[in-house]
Order: sequence, then C-alpha cells, then structure tokens
Amino acid sequence: MRRFFALIVGVAILLTACNNNDDPGTIVQDPGNLNLVFENTVNGTSLDMAPTTYTNSSDETYTVNELKYIISNITLIKTDNTEYIYPVEDSYFLINEDGSKTANLSNIPADTYKGIKFGFGVDPTKYPIESGTLNFIPLAEEAGMLWTWSAGYKFLKFEGGYANATDPTNETPFLYHVGSHGANLDNYKEITLMLNEFGINSENTASKTIQFDVAKIFDSVHTLSLEEKNEIMVDPVNAPKIAENTSTAFSISE
Repeated sequence: MRRFFALIVGVAILLTACNNNDDPGTIVQDPGNLNLVFENTVNGTSLDMAPTTYTNSSDETYTVNELKYIISNITLIKTDNTEYIYPVEDSYFLINEDGSKTANLSNIPADTYKGIKFGFGVDPTKYPIESGTLNFIPLAEEAGMLWTWSAGYKFLKFEGGYANATDPTNETPFLYHVGSHGANLDNYKEITLMLNEFGINSENTASKTIQFDVAKIFDSVHTLSLEEKNEIMVDPVNAPKIAENTSTAFSISE
C-alpha cells in the first residue's frame, strides 16, 4: 500500500511539472540587445557638415552646421504581429550628428522580429514633462533641446546657412527648431519601418541602421524654401510641415 501511495504521489508531481512547462523540450533563451544606428544622409550619401554644400528643389544651396533630433517610444514588431514595447522611461534618445547617433537597447526578449516603431519627438500626451523623461531632461538641456522660454522639447534642431542661385556667394543663416507646444501645436510623429526578419537573443547583439535623409526636411510632402522663410520655430503653419516632411525621412538599411 505504501509503495502504491508513493507511486501516485510521484505521478502527481510529474504531471504538475509538465503543466508548469507545456513543452519540456523547449529551450528558453535569455534576452538580448539591439543597437539602432542612425545614419544622416542627403539624397543617399552620408551627410557632411559645413562647408560642404547641398542644393534643394528651390535651387538654394545650403550648408549644415547642426543637426539634432529626439527619438522615443521604441516598439519592436514580432513576426506574429505582437509587439514588444521598450520601457518608456528608457526610451528617449538624442541623435546628434556631432555626437552619439546610436540608440542602445538592452534586455529585449529573445524572439524573431520584423519591424520597428518609434516616435519623432516626445509624445504630447506626456507633454511637457513627466516621470518617464526625467532622466532625459539633463541631456536634452545640455544639447539645447529644451525651449529656454517655455517648458517643452525641441524635437528637431537643424541649423546652417544658405544662398540662392542669383547670389551664391552671399550666405544667410537659417534655423529650424520644431517641437510640440501643448494641444494646439502637436508635431509628434510615429514612424514604422518594416524589414527582413531578424533574431534577438543573448548569443549576439543585433544591429540595424536607420537612415535619415536631411534633404526631405525641405522636399517631401511639402516644399520649403529658405528664401521664403529662414527661421521657423513656434510656427503653426510651417512647423507642422517640417514635422510631416521629417516623418518621411527615415528608412531602414538592411
């Protein structure tokens, strides 16, 4: 009788263990890392800062002295279309042509992914400042990505000089600073990029290059002429045009 009772108990323990792991043969992989490298380009070639010149569709030559933008709210799309949302409090990155251009993501669940979503700027539903961005504020402030006269972020800081075709030697400064300003001027954009399937696990650090085409700031959904307006900040007409153009400037490089 004791042997029979012991056998019953052993079977019960075995069944419980199987229920806790539906497939005992499945190997659970440890989380891995992903580096998102942002490469700034102009019409497919790597961006060079001033004195290198470029030409937009308005026949204006321009140079770039400063290019910075904020990336946030990163989400990875799995092959089954479910999503992994990267922790919001760690999901704010400053991309600086003269500094860091990589978003390093860690402790991502091991899986196979096929797409990336991210925000350009800071989500206005958390605007201007909330607990998730507190650790980002000092970096943004040091980089000049906070408005000095009002609480809030500059999503894009794009500065340089330009000249028109009739007077190519006379360079005039230009300045594009774009952000959101409360509910009345929302320039936050969400970008989705699909790519070939790739795996993330503890065995290796995955890396993906995201290209940002500076030329599309001027020429995309809208055409912007520096001669018509060379300084755009809190502009309810032109700032949204820049934000919309910027949202089309990102592409993935496999």
